[in-house]
Amino acid sequence: MAVALKELEPFIRNGEHLQTGRPFKKLGRMLSREILANWLLCVTFNAIEDRDLTFSSDPVGGDGIICDSASGETWPTEHVMVPRLRPGETADAETLILEAIEHKRSKGAAYATGKTLVVFLEAGAGIWYPNRVAKQLPDPLLFAAIWVVGLQVVDADEYIYNVTCLDISGGDAPAFHVRIGKDFDTWTVKRIQ
Repeated sequence: MAVALKELEPFIRNGEHLQTGRPFKKLGRMLSREILANWLLCVTFNAIEDRDLTFSSDPVGGDGIICDSASGETWPTEHVMVPRLRPGETADAETLILEAIEHKRSKGAAYATGKTLVVFLEAGAGIWYPNRVAKQLPDPLLFAAIWVVGLQVVDADEYIYNVTCLDISGGDAPAFHVRIGKDFDTWTVKRIQ
């Protein structure tokens, strides 16, 4: 995961590439934001469940596969981005997240079943509340799970990403901060909800 983070560094530092960058041919046409989001999910699970998850491209054309090297279990992912708002545009982050989920869900059960949907939130549309969004998810959901990831803040010392699972079956939707050190050599994961 450390090598992957170093490879992601230029794309994280240049946030524009995360929004508009072209697919990487050598990585199954994955986009930099898909690679980053899969990395964020892996390091989060590795920290909270003491696992050894990695990710790879998807040979059947999805947006990557998360792999448990110990058990061999895999989770195919599909990604959707909520892009940055244009100057003068206003929108509610919760509505944008739900619209992005519905956009992918509308492709049907054959497309969604067994996959993890990852929403990459770039909107800058303000505060949103994971429990409230989780309560508004469509039924049937079709996807096995839905995660929302997005940059919360950049300061002189680190990049802080939110990683949130839209599952309230255990009470609150699990939410985490992934803090990436300024030299992109270290990261920490902390549960915030």
